[in-house]
Amino acid sequence: MISKPHKLSKRAGQPPGLLLIDGETGDAPVLITVIDYDAAHFQEKQVHQITECFQFKDTETVTWINVDGLGNTKVIEDLGKYYNIHPLILEDILNTGQRPKVEDLETYLYLNLKMLSYIESAKDVKIEHVSMIIGPNFLISFQEDIGDIFDPVRERIRKDGKIRKYGPDYLAYALIDSIVDNYFVVMEKLEERVEDLEEELVLNPTPDSLNKINRLKKDMIFLRKSVWPLREVINNLERSESPLIKESTTIYLRDVYDHTIQVIDTLETFRDMVSGMIDIYLSGLSYKMNEIMKVLTLIATIFIPLTFIVGLYGMNFRNMPEISWEYGYYSVLVVMFVMVVGMLAFFRRKKWI
Repeated sequence: MISKPHKLSKRAGQPPGLLLIDGETGDAPVLITVIDYDAAHFQEKQVHQITECFQFKDTETVTWINVDGLGNTKVIEDLGKYYNIHPLILEDILNTGQRPKVEDLETYLYLNLKMLSYIESAKDVKIEHVSMIIGPNFLISFQEDIGDIFDPVRERIRKDGKIRKYGPDYLAYALIDSIVDNYFVVMEKLEERVEDLEEELVLNPTPDSLNKINRLKKDMIFLRKSVWPLREVINNLERSESPLIKESTTIYLRDVYDHTIQVIDTLETFRDMVSGMIDIYLSGLSYKMNEIMKVLTLIATIFIPLTFIVGLYGMNFRNMPEISWEYGYYSVLVVMFVMVVGMLAFFRRKKWI
């Protein structure tokens, strides 16, 4: 599981609302893009100075400001001051370990959630912190890293899609829907991992299989923490009395809520399956041990009478009758062979072998 939560211990003793990354201010480069649109107008550009975004604040069009990267606290602070965002909200934007939530601050809505993506090369899931500020005519999104899964949304805006006929609340729905839809992609990849591991446990459990189970269990815990609170977030948005969420958007939010429930049910199913894998692993080891013990027991059982015969005729008594018999040795070998064949036939008849 790939995630990069900032260490909250470094915030100890700091005043609330202080913008810090791992206890320090940051000035890392960020990528800022602006998309401004309405039904008849569209403009998209990448800005190099945060002040270039300020001209869109009081326009009648919808403005989507997207900030890729949380490494520059000055950019976030300047945006917060100009758009009157509370310092505690700005602090939550930088806190990538924040639980998904939504807050109504009257003039704007703040929500954060987790964006999941599957890294094929690493065979792992990447968890990224995403925050959104929804205003009357703007939406500001903050992403932990550069790169996202919102290209289909951008393409719909460019092609004069349905998004351009609605406000920032519908844009927020489109972004949330894109995130939730990508959860299904991640769930499919996890299902493949679970099925492969189950097959390995049934056919050939090894000590490395136990490590895979533990790693998968940890991944499920992280995913549950990221996905489960999203149900509450979307439910609160759907039932929100804020004028920023139009009634026409609530039906779409209800659809996303249904998808979220489906993702949660799938995740819980995987968790149950992974929890049961420990029993499968132990049962597999026990079965292999029983098979080994059965083979060893059969070998020992076969050699017990042979050992008795060899021990009996190995005694050094002068008057043993068969000692001087010319065919005694060969007769004893034949008897021993017949006993082995008879015992194997008996075991076979009892289906022990």
